[in-house]
Amino acid sequence: MSVQANARPIIIKKKKVSGGDGHHGGAWKVAYADFVTAMMAFFMLMWLLNATTEKQRKGIADYFSPTIPINRVSGGGDGSFGGDSVFSEVTLPQNGTGASSQRPTEARQARGESGADDSGEIADEQDEVFESLEARLLGKGGETKVLDNDLQHIITRVTDEGLVVELFAREDTPLFEEGTDIPTQLLRNLSQLVTEAARTVKNDIAVEGHVPAQPIVVAERSTWRMSVARADAVRQLLKQTGVETDRVARVTGHADREPAVKNPMAMRNNRIEIIFLRD
Repeated sequence: MSVQANARPIIIKKKKVSGGDGHHGGAWKVAYADFVTAMMAFFMLMWLLNATTEKQRKGIADYFSPTIPINRVSGGGDGSFGGDSVFSEVTLPQNGTGASSQRPTEARQARGESGADDSGEIADEQDEVFESLEARLLGKGGETKVLDNDLQHIITRVTDEGLVVELFAREDTPLFEEGTDIPTQLLRNLSQLVTEAARTVKNDIAVEGHVPAQPIVVAERSTWRMSVARADAVRQLLKQTGVETDRVARVTGHADREPAVKNPMAMRNNRIEIIFLRD
């Protein structure tokens, strides 16, 4: 059997199909949008942490807290959709963070962030008042009658809570008689200075007592009792020198739990903090 010499060769063509040119769909767009939204939320969070006070941050956290299903006051407005709820009081404010039936304002409009008084402006005004108080307490205006040696026992600082006036003892000049809550003449002079400054403002006042730590070998630790007794002694001094009783919002003893220096037994930890609270 002969093979034909002119037989045509068989050629097999393989066509490679690539999906690279096909339609990709929109799943990546959704993922990218979620990423951009998350980044925007992150930068807003960073901005809020830097631009708000501790008290404002707590308010924001409480607003989003699931333990508070709804604000106790209305969201504002009139009519059926005015923000009324079963949690609101009988007399509802028009702007959620102000008056209520228990604490009404003179105007019908409650004073909130968009009401008559802006919180930012109030904070700025408070800071200006505290700066003036600091200058008066530290004798920068030259009107104080306290000796320069006594002024060395005063440190002031402005915090989210208010203006903290720290009166502290030194090794050779204590604030109280040793082991008692009896004020020394130094503390009486400083209390008089604080009273004179308190007459220029209407802020409420808080008094906090701190004492140094005691040795472990002590049979009965009296730091808590002593810190409270000394704070109350300062409250009585302020009352005697002219501070109204109802202006004192609280009297607190911290014992030796918040030392001012590294050594918990140092005399520097023996101090009184008088705080002019923010309105």
